[in-house]
Amino acid sequence: MPLSPLEHDRRYGELDQVMRAYLGQPADDTPEQAGPALTAYLRHTWHSRPWALAAAERQLREYADNPPGRLRLRLGEFYAIPDVGLPQGEIQSWLRCLADHIKHSIETGEVPPPAAPATHWEWHARFPELGQFLGGWFSQDMPDEYDDHHAAVEDYRDSTDRQLVARLVGELQELLALDLDESDYALAVAELGMEVDPPAPYSPSGWLAVVAGQLAVPAGDG
Repeated sequence: MPLSPLEHDRRYGELDQVMRAYLGQPADDTPEQAGPALTAYLRHTWHSRPWALAAAERQLREYADNPPGRLRLRLGEFYAIPDVGLPQGEIQSWLRCLADHIKHSIETGEVPPPAAPATHWEWHARFPELGQFLGGWFSQDMPDEYDDHHAAVEDYRDSTDRQLVARLVGELQELLALDLDESDYALAVAELGMEVDPPAPYSPSGWLAVVAGQLAVPAGDG
């Protein structure tokens, strides 16, 4: 019988978060050094959900110690580890390596220092509503759907709960407060799903500041 959503989350929910952190990243962790994907996971999870680290360590180790057979995977009874570019025979030792790094971080309190997101997963984990906004309203179809960027922003405001709009304004302000180079802001909006250029004459950060100001004004007051 396939896993129910509740059973999936109980047994593999945090393991799945760790695996998602490796999207587009190499599984190059060694016993001596965590790779960039795991470092990003640790940095964000310590900041946002530190209690989840123990669950991640346990689920990784349990999966490594008791890997499912192929038949049960096909039946959907177990979580299937995504392809991370490692030979099948190395997956279990790699999972134990990840569990060891997380355990060490918990027991010693060693936390990656604060930094701008370094991976696709970390950008979306740290700025989830901004990812929804840019990916949903500023895809390559945006010029066919809206007269201009301002109209797209207004459509987002009109169709989105005001609590989420407020969250987006906060995420925009946090991103701008990172004071990145302009090339890094261009990378950030691309990672978060924006597929069109900002409107002239704005740079990526300049346009994000305009959007934050536009959405900070209650609808009908602008």
